[in-house]
Amino acid sequence: MIGTTAVVVDSAAYLPQSLIERHGVLVAPLTVVLDGHEYLEGIDITADEFYERLDAAQSVSTSQPSPGRLLECYERAAGGGAERVLSIHIGSKLSGTVQSAKLASESSPIPVTIVDTSQASFPEGLCAWEAIDALAAGATVEVAVESARAASAAVGNTFVVKALDLLERGGRLAFEGDTGAAGVPVLALAESGVRILGTAKTLDEAVDTMAAQIKSAANGAGGRELRVGIGQGAAPEIARALRSRVETMTGIGEIVDYVVGPTVGAHTGAGTAGAAFVARPVLV
Repeated sequence: MIGTTAVVVDSAAYLPQSLIERHGVLVAPLTVVLDGHEYLEGIDITADEFYERLDAAQSVSTSQPSPGRLLECYERAAGGGAERVLSIHIGSKLSGTVQSAKLASESSPIPVTIVDTSQASFPEGLCAWEAIDALAAGATVEVAVESARAASAAVGNTFVVKALDLLERGGRLAFEGDTGAAGVPVLALAESGVRILGTAKTLDEAVDTMAAQIKSAANGAGGRELRVGIGQGAAPEIARALRSRVETMTGIGEIVDYVVGPTVGAHTGAGTAGAAFVARPVLV
């Protein structure tokens, strides 16, 4: 709890555990379903366990937290002395979590303000983090909401998916065999959809393209510094290579590592890696 405000997020935000513990953030887990068996993200199944089982799975799907599960968070917040809740979630075009939060808020013992970040994975986390920082600095809930929304409009990202073929044992981690002309696309997710930044046939090419996107954002930040999250799902080699490049850049204020968990990994597959970033302070 921050002052008298409790913050609730969903598990797809992948916020650092240290941040969650420092501010008493309550996390509502999403559900991943493997071959008909339901698992709560971060509770019943870890990311490593998920990726180990994914290849053999015949079916995989995800679902949002139920209104009842979110209501439990709101009730816990009230029981802990909170006077209000700021509930920040994965975009409503991507998940039904915001709708569950709205239904839960109708039965909440304390007022709930809901933020639809329009983002998922660590971009969503960056939005929530800005709101948390604002509250911790003494801002009102209304200002914290604006901070989250401003972050959503400003956040950038770059990533590769299903890029395990980039990982060649021993050597320069190039593709094995004939990959054809296509290679692995390096992507960025924008409001208009997925944008292809380039196509890579080696790890170096993929990482260089992602690093260039981050460097461009840092150069255009007007003297502000980027908060950067570098994430991976069963592709730690790619994340380490990207981190090593980002660490040498100017204009980087903070780098955090995160793991792409089951509810996002169910859609991206094993072998995803990339970064999300936002210039701070976010201009509201």
